[in-house]
Amino acid sequence: MSTPAPARTRPVLLARLARGEWGPLYTAVRRGIAERRWRAAPMTLAAVCLTALFQFVQNQSWGYQFVQNIGSVRAEDPLWLALLRTPLSLFVPALDLPVWGALAQILLVFGIAEICVGWWRTLVIGYAATLAGTLYARVGIEWGPGHPLGLPASDAQVVDTGPSAAVVGLAVYVCWRYRAWFTAGLVIAVMVVEVFVKNNLAGKEHLAAIAAVLVLCACSAGLQRRGRASSGSGLPPIQS
Repeated sequence: MSTPAPARTRPVLLARLARGEWGPLYTAVRRGIAERRWRAAPMTLAAVCLTALFQFVQNQSWGYQFVQNIGSVRAEDPLWLALLRTPLSLFVPALDLPVWGALAQILLVFGIAEICVGWWRTLVIGYAATLAGTLYARVGIEWGPGHPLGLPASDAQVVDTGPSAAVVGLAVYVCWRYRAWFTAGLVIAVMVVEVFVKNNLAGKEHLAAIAAVLVLCACSAGLQRRGRASSGSGLPPIQS
């Protein structure tokens, strides 16, 4: 008995959907690695080394307080101090999570972003996402636990470090740039589920990071439309 036509065509359909979703992104990453190899993502490699260094130092008796002083952020800290520490807090691994998770996130997501959109956009988007989470924590505590997006007062003492907010923001941004709509929606959906399953500071900060990146995407799209309207040309190609 012959296999029904729908069963034979299913792998072809899935392959076509995968190419439509990830084809441009995969091509950009493959080209970047083929042309520049390790030089394709020097900022990412530096970030991985910096994160590993912070992990080593903060686990030493002589280095823990030093890392806390330069990269540890809490909502109870003065705002100026939190803003000063936020850039480095991105590379300070959370003490209660395995460091290999932070290193893998940076290597994969930062690496793809740096190859596809350039190192400076990667840093700007990553910092904007992290900063959005840091500022949200203060607003959420002001709202209190009675608000749907509020936080308990005890979260003001939670040490807020690590690359997760930046990773989530960069994933959404890169998916938007390369029109991987399903993947972007999946990332957002997972973060929403995270908040319902584990309603904590980190989960809500991830949503704040996504919201900030979506605003940046909307602003960028608006500027692109304005540029096309003024020049009368088509959509410009994505450049690093």
